[in-house]
Amino acid sequence: MTKPDDLLPEGLEDSLPPEADAITRAMRAALDVLGSHGYDRVRPPLVEFEKSLAGRMDGVQPRRMFRFVDPSSLRTLALRSDITPQVGRIAATSMAAAPRPLRLAYCGEVALIKADQLDPARARLQLGAELIGADSVAAASEVVELAVEALSAAGLTGISVDFTLPDLVDTLAEKAMPLAADQIDAVRRELDMKDAGGLKAAGGDAYLPLLYATGPFGEAVEKLCAIDAGGALASRIAGIKQIAERIGARARITLDPTERHGFEYQSWFGFTIYADGVRGAAGRGGTYFIRGSEEPATGFSLYLDRLADAAKPAVQADTLYLPTGHDRDAAARLRTIGWRTVAQIGEGEDPAALGCTHRLEGAETVRL
Repeated sequence: MTKPDDLLPEGLEDSLPPEADAITRAMRAALDVLGSHGYDRVRPPLVEFEKSLAGRMDGVQPRRMFRFVDPSSLRTLALRSDITPQVGRIAATSMAAAPRPLRLAYCGEVALIKADQLDPARARLQLGAELIGADSVAAASEVVELAVEALSAAGLTGISVDFTLPDLVDTLAEKAMPLAADQIDAVRRELDMKDAGGLKAAGGDAYLPLLYATGPFGEAVEKLCAIDAGGALASRIAGIKQIAERIGARARITLDPTERHGFEYQSWFGFTIYADGVRGAAGRGGTYFIRGSEEPATGFSLYLDRLADAAKPAVQADTLYLPTGHDRDAAARLRTIGWRTVAQIGEGEDPAALGCTHRLEGAETVRL
């Protein structure tokens, strides 16, 4: 009987065997890809001082974190909502003397006090890679390619990547399309909402052409090129063209230069990655600066719990029932060549009901 206290809080759920298996397989496959490209794994703690978690990246919001007082230090601790700031701390402190560029990978649980309406989950399994010490076109190209390869290895298909330029409004507002300081946030918000009327009301008439420079990459980037910005966009356009060329046909590429949702701390380049069967975004990434060390970096994060339903199902290994008194050496040998075994515990067990397909008789396997 289920009691009220047995129910989970809103936004939290159990992953039962089939889903947990899919998540684990995706995690292993993605981490193998990161390792093969020279990214060394780190494991930051689940809890840190609040000021450390909130102070390494622009846009990190402490109000979204679970916070509590540490009885030992009497300082405020927080449960991480994003692992990227922790990797930034590691790079700026423990690994400050390590050669650059520094390639680090991670995978772990994160939690939010409140999720957004599009994604109600408040606990996620975040996996990612950070290239510390570079935010160049070459660095961004490597990271986007790596994200695509990691998703493919995890069994996802129909991968697409949407490019954005997170600091676009700030760049144009300086000179090419001047805005007063109190207009910048409003123009940025209306562009993100794709609201032409609101953009005009905010004094951003000159920014209207950016609303239409969206869609398939080839068409959208040409529209972006046509915007007269006095050369302010030239280097960024050249950069995203090079990144797109590196990806080639491995993923569909689109462009939305004014997208800001999910890019609280990214600088000149950001991307969102999608895949068939995945509700919403499979992950995000881009370039940023680590506060304190002011070091440039490029990285991405995937949320593996979102990918479980979309990943290709595993080919289930045959399961071998091991009766009491079975040949233990034979069972060990069969496990080494891929068999899954279930040993008898008590009388009256039904091997088929336990998911077994075969039974061990002597040293031989017999189909049930």
